[in-house]
Amino acid sequence: MSNATPASPSAVSKGLEGIIAAHTRLSDVRGDVGQLIYSGYDINELAGKVSYEEVVHLLHHNHLPNKKELAELKATLAGYRELPKGVIELLTKLPKDCPPMHAIRTGVSALGCYDSIADDDTMDAQRRKAQRLIAQIPVVMAYFHRSRQGLPLIAPDPSLGEAANFLWMIDGERPSTEKESTMDMCYVLHADHGMNASTFSARVTIATLSDMYSAITTAIGTLKGPLHGGANEGVIKMLQEIGSLEAVDAYVDDCLAQKRKIMGIGHRVYKVLDPRAPHLKRMAQILSAKLGEPKWIQMSERIAELMLTKKNLHANVDFYSATVYYSLGIPTDLFTPIFAIARTSGWTAHVLEQLADNRLIRPQSVYTGPVGLKVLPLDQR
Repeated sequence: MSNATPASPSAVSKGLEGIIAAHTRLSDVRGDVGQLIYSGYDINELAGKVSYEEVVHLLHHNHLPNKKELAELKATLAGYRELPKGVIELLTKLPKDCPPMHAIRTGVSALGCYDSIADDDTMDAQRRKAQRLIAQIPVVMAYFHRSRQGLPLIAPDPSLGEAANFLWMIDGERPSTEKESTMDMCYVLHADHGMNASTFSARVTIATLSDMYSAITTAIGTLKGPLHGGANEGVIKMLQEIGSLEAVDAYVDDCLAQKRKIMGIGHRVYKVLDPRAPHLKRMAQILSAKLGEPKWIQMSERIAELMLTKKNLHANVDFYSATVYYSLGIPTDLFTPIFAIARTSGWTAHVLEQLADNRLIRPQSVYTGPVGLKVLPLDQR
């Protein structure tokens, strides 16, 4: 037992819950009322009205772009998409069974090795690195995905926006207007989300005055966890395990009895409905109706209904994004990488914000171990 005087229990917040770590103008998650705000705009005001590139500009410049600014940003991002040959070779030599989140994390780290301004700490250089990452991370993922299938790599198309270009590069065909707009809205809904785990980890890394690539690699590693971004992949696996609408009730009852987590249900911050969920639910319903495969959304709706009734827990953004991506024909293990692609806009904006008024993030801990131990000679232990 420790003889040290412990800190007051009220000073300890497991998981840092309720602790304010920064001021930010980027986004605000109001969990008690189910509201998400990007730089002054409610997510319901943005979704369906602006493109992902407009949100990138909003997060990085604190205002929605005019036509000239939007055209310049699109041209800049399109111009940054080409990857260094060394990074392409690395991606094509990774094991074919390498999980995509491992590949994207490794690819981003490698990009820093080929960027001559990787350690340039001027704000102009930091902004350029942020734009490069927003443009190049989708290409990293697309190249790895094509390579692992033994398919030829497809060069980026500068005439396409971010969402359309990614779909083009993984599918090898130009996406329909509906498919492009669906993916674009998913990007918008995932662009930023307050001080979530991956954003916080990116800010912790850059606060040491490390580099942009290290900060985003950190964020990707954090997002990979099933309690964060990996949840959307877990949702579709759960639906596949259940198999049919008729089996939903028994599955949910069994999970509750065994205290097993229902993926995509509940949220650390939102105490009411996640405001992003209805947009994704609507897209999932439309896609399911058009594709003639309604069971996934029907199963999802039944699970959501049961969990709200039995546990007063709402579906979150991962719950319906899984059905949307699956309906678009996207492989399950690309769900979380798509989350990373969209969230890079927010991560890089937070890195820039942290650097603008930086202080090393260094929380305290409460020691609970013993004190006063004496070292016994080796032959007496």
